[in-house]
Amino acid sequence: MKELSSAQIRQMYLDFFAQKGHDIMKSAPLVPQDDPTLLWINSGVATMKKYFDGSVVPKNHRMTSSQKSIRTNDIENVGRTARHHTLFEMLGNFSIGDYFKKEAINWAWELLTSEEWFALDPEKLYITVYPKDTDAKKIWLEAGVKEDHIYEDEDNFWDIGEGPSGPDSEIFYDRGQAMNNVAEDDPQNYPGGENERYLEIWNIVFSQFNHKPDGTYEELPHKNIDTGMGLERVVSVFQNAKTNFETDLFMPLIKETEKLSGKYHYGQDPEKDISFKVIADHARAVTFAIGDGALPSNEGRGYVIRRLIRRAVMHGQKLGIDQAFLYKLVPIVGQIMEAAYPEVLEQADYIQKVIRMEEDRFNETLKDGVALLDDLIEQTKAAGQTELSGAGVFKLYDTYGFPYELTLEYASDNGLGVDKAGFDTEMEKQRERARNARSGAKSMGVQNGLLTDITTPSEYVGYSELNALGTVEDIILDDALVNEAQADTTVQVIFDKTPFYAEMGGQVADKGLVKDEDGNVVAEVMDVQHAPNGQNMHTLKLRQKLVKGMTYRLEVNREFHNKVKKNHTATHLLDQALRDVLGEHTHQAGSLVEPTYLRFDFTNLGAVTAEQLQQVEDIVNAKIWANLPVETVVTDLESAQKMGAIALFGDKYGDTVRVVKAGDYSMEFCGGNHVDNTNELGLFKIVSESGVGAGVRRIEAVTSKEAFEFLEQRNNLLQETAAEMKVVQLKEVPRKVEALQAQIKELEQQKQALEAKFASQQAQDIFKDVNEVNGHTLIAAKVNVSGMDQLRQLADQWKEKDLSEVLVLATAPAKDKVNLIVGVSNAGIKAGIKAGDLIKGIAPLVGGGGGGRPNLAQAGGKNPAGIGEALAKAKTWLADK
Repeated sequence: MKELSSAQIRQMYLDFFAQKGHDIMKSAPLVPQDDPTLLWINSGVATMKKYFDGSVVPKNHRMTSSQKSIRTNDIENVGRTARHHTLFEMLGNFSIGDYFKKEAINWAWELLTSEEWFALDPEKLYITVYPKDTDAKKIWLEAGVKEDHIYEDEDNFWDIGEGPSGPDSEIFYDRGQAMNNVAEDDPQNYPGGENERYLEIWNIVFSQFNHKPDGTYEELPHKNIDTGMGLERVVSVFQNAKTNFETDLFMPLIKETEKLSGKYHYGQDPEKDISFKVIADHARAVTFAIGDGALPSNEGRGYVIRRLIRRAVMHGQKLGIDQAFLYKLVPIVGQIMEAAYPEVLEQADYIQKVIRMEEDRFNETLKDGVALLDDLIEQTKAAGQTELSGAGVFKLYDTYGFPYELTLEYASDNGLGVDKAGFDTEMEKQRERARNARSGAKSMGVQNGLLTDITTPSEYVGYSELNALGTVEDIILDDALVNEAQADTTVQVIFDKTPFYAEMGGQVADKGLVKDEDGNVVAEVMDVQHAPNGQNMHTLKLRQKLVKGMTYRLEVNREFHNKVKKNHTATHLLDQALRDVLGEHTHQAGSLVEPTYLRFDFTNLGAVTAEQLQQVEDIVNAKIWANLPVETVVTDLESAQKMGAIALFGDKYGDTVRVVKAGDYSMEFCGGNHVDNTNELGLFKIVSESGVGAGVRRIEAVTSKEAFEFLEQRNNLLQETAAEMKVVQLKEVPRKVEALQAQIKELEQQKQALEAKFASQQAQDIFKDVNEVNGHTLIAAKVNVSGMDQLRQLADQWKEKDLSEVLVLATAPAKDKVNLIVGVSNAGIKAGIKAGDLIKGIAPLVGGGGGGRPNLAQAGGKNPAGIGEALAKAKTWLADK
């Protein structure tokens, strides 16, 4: 067997299929672009969906890639098995309606066995096929596979529900019985069985059916090939590694972790080995995820990153690493992957900064988590229970990143167990919530042969003309091609030439009219989108009959179009200004360019300060007033990159690209419409800045007339405010507001002092009224204070004086608001009384709910009329103890 590095194997695979006419596709970012069904790119085919379902026809129908992917549905097994990973690479070759089974099978066998390529021993390769797929079995035999090396398996059918599906063939490599984890005569000891001897290295899917919405199958108009070869797995074969972790993809990370530990070495202790593997795996995943624009947070993919970092930190502690360390592994990841992903080392400083911040934050959070765990243990013991509740343990896991195993260890040290079934139930609820959050979107659409077969050319002339003659090439009515369509119908139309811009890159589609030779309006242009083969497809609402082959005048709404142009150019200036102010790490994460406003999403670690926003706005306006010429250069991709043009994050570009330059300030890839000079924008004004997701911020802004109107509106509000405050000059408004705020603060302090005095006076009376209930002492009363703060002050006084075992106080600071507080002394807790239980029993009577610790609990409600009943219920509740 050849001795190959992971980089060599990856490149050899791509080179092989490049020789077979495939375009090598760059690995897409892990953060999906315009795909709400996916949290992460989780396979090679995930980036090909638009081609497989026919919504886009690729330039080359043969493609190959090594796609980085993330899957976290089985995260608990990472490090405990030989091949579970969160981040992995999937090598794949794809045919979109081009070659099919014969070529796919023969090329796979050639790559695997020929001396020029992988040169694997054919005797060690086994194939599984779908029993009804006799064609595939026949082709494998003709390729040179022995019949006793082919197994039929009913599971060999790839189907994800609605959309393309079909039979598949899996390829297994025999690593020998010495590598196996089952006996020679074990019934699972066969290719496809649950064993470590026969390692699946490749899956070839023959996508030949449409799985229709009604559950039936029909032949695809265009059959496809989709394959997946796990790089980590095949590297373990070439490097004769027992698991994926003993390869050059992971061992440098494990060796560096050994140095950071200084106590343990890989291979000495199976339990410690798990920690080494988890750290190596998670370091790769978070490095690539952050590099691709995701950031730690409490939701979505940001939550996944946070969880991975925290798991790695906890495993670092098991190896004796008691300080931030994970960030130090980023350069190692970059060095391992440099051949295919040089951008990791380029972004290493930024990625390390993000991880280091999260590690430091977790170390603080960990202290809070330990305190909560101690409380949970104390409550469990006080209740006389022997197990920590599953819900409580899950909260520690979900909110504070406590691994279940760590909580189990803490509980065991305190003579307690853990309700594992309850924990599993909460975990499943969380998974169900995640599934439901994405259940409304389809994973892949049903292939539409009609649209993919329309190849008539269509030229876009809108860069220079907004009024042009266009001949009708295709009319689609009710999913069928027709030669004409009548008035009062809505159709999709392709013209041979059009000035109407099709929605793309955040810029909305043009609006306008279609007229006949006499100037009569034939149709309104409602929308324009790209057809699968790239033509501009117009959605028309017909006023008159439209006929194929006839020529019409196409008129773009100039006012609409020109306003959109201004806002599009503004997004380019804004993009560069954000880089100038926030740093080069920030990049565009989406945009929307409408005629009346623009929306720009970008990545950043936190909120943008008011001072930074002002800087950005000042820069953009300075460039507007500098009268910068806006030019478009059409060139090849390589030349554009050498020019330093900024590419939209995650976008794919053809051989020929348009580069839009605003003087020497901004230069970006862009297919949209722009002004000729920045002075046409007139004015730029930021309307708002907010967060829209993990590490993604959004700016909304206006230009030109809308910017003036925005400032005029603000000025009118300021004038009204000045009049209300009886200020003559506007410049005096801030000073007047400051004086009023100081006055309000002083009055608030006086109010609080009076309330505290009044509360103390009330306390003297209510604290004397101690009731004895069922052998316990209780003070229960309604007080007239302003809210929960004063109730807590009274509870503190009660605790200091040790006036009773139980305290229940209520107040109604507003007509629809109630505050309740319950305190229990140490003696009361020992007697089995818990403040949290009591407040849950009485809070519903005031229309609310609450909870807390055994010694103090609080609640809110909306029904003041129920206070008397709640206080009475406190007595009966205590009587039952």
